[in-house]
Amino acid sequence: MEYLREVLRTSQGVPLPLIVALVVSTIVGIAVLFYLALFIVAPIPRPPLRSEKTYRTIEPGEYSGEARPLPCWQDKYNALKEASRWREDSTDTELHVEDPEVFMSLVVPAFNEEERLGIMLTEAVEYLQHAYGNEASKSQANGNRAKRKDATREISNGYRESNNGRLPGWEILVVSDGSTDKTIDTALQFARDLGGKSASCIRVISLHENRGKGGAVTHGMRHVRGQYAIFADADGASKFEDLGKLVRASKKIEDAAGRGVAVGSRAHLVGSEAVVKRSFLRNLLMHSFHLLLRVLTPPATAAIRDTQCGFKLFSRPSLPHIIPYMHSEGWIFDVEMLMLAESAGIPVAESGHGLGIGYPEGSMGFRGLQAFKKLDKEKSIGKGYVKRDLEFGRRSAFMVM
Repeated sequence: MEYLREVLRTSQGVPLPLIVALVVSTIVGIAVLFYLALFIVAPIPRPPLRSEKTYRTIEPGEYSGEARPLPCWQDKYNALKEASRWREDSTDTELHVEDPEVFMSLVVPAFNEEERLGIMLTEAVEYLQHAYGNEASKSQANGNRAKRKDATREISNGYRESNNGRLPGWEILVVSDGSTDKTIDTALQFARDLGGKSASCIRVISLHENRGKGGAVTHGMRHVRGQYAIFADADGASKFEDLGKLVRASKKIEDAAGRGVAVGSRAHLVGSEAVVKRSFLRNLLMHSFHLLLRVLTPPATAAIRDTQCGFKLFSRPSLPHIIPYMHSEGWIFDVEMLMLAESAGIPVAESGHGLGIGYPEGSMGFRGLQAFKKLDKEKSIGKGYVKRDLEFGRRSAFMVM
């Protein structure tokens, strides 16, 4: 105590501006040291293997799905960037990622997801084909609202009006993250049972070793062909009817270069019955994590109320400013993506995202179950495949976080 009193007496003679300057410089110094240490210990992802730059799909008339080379916009972009270094009149801002081939790309990281993947893909394909498929109406292609046959409310798929329907189409990239079960076989079998042109829209990528969710998402994002790219968890925790909201949110904030990011948010669920019924420890950890992010991340990232929602949309021009610079391959990769977007000056929008909640535990809710019942009724998928996932769907539910 005597020491503290002595310090206080001594500090009384020090000018206030000097004290403020010392405190601020100390805080800034600690922050700089923290980020420097973070930079030093940041992992360097291993380069992809040759086999990891291939994919399998089911083309009409095929059954096994031969391995094909994956198109990679990042390799082409890096080649252009390297070539521009030899030109004095060229800068990075003049570089453009190659043109999209489809409107929407969905990346699905999957690790040992043979039980849940089928139901999730059913819902995803149902929405994507209706909203962005080759048979989409002109009103849909122009971004006008259209009613779904199986829904009572209006939805919008978010197409750019400037496209005039010339860029329909979608793709799903299932990235098996070193799975040891039948995740790959499940995805390919789903494509076989789907049949037609839609089957070839599902591309299955196999990573030799488990990288983590962030590594699988980043790998998939390097190979998307869409004007927009989104990733979603294989457990079915995302409501695909909200995809149109994200596209519209991105379009509203995109800059002159077309760069924009839209993230789904479950922040509006805080205080809901599903969150209130969680254990005290789980809620404590959630709020502590959010507080930590607000303190340690830059302003725009700190303003995002839900950084961990696994439903994030990227416009194609924004990808070269984020994906090549990713380091984190674990669960915290979402935050790194948002920080990279902020550092590149890319606008980010947060949009409310609905989830199936109110059930105890698990990851696949009754929306997926209902989708499978609908497909089973229409005999779109083989009986045995339906029954297995229906049985799993009865035992499962959504988790908010």
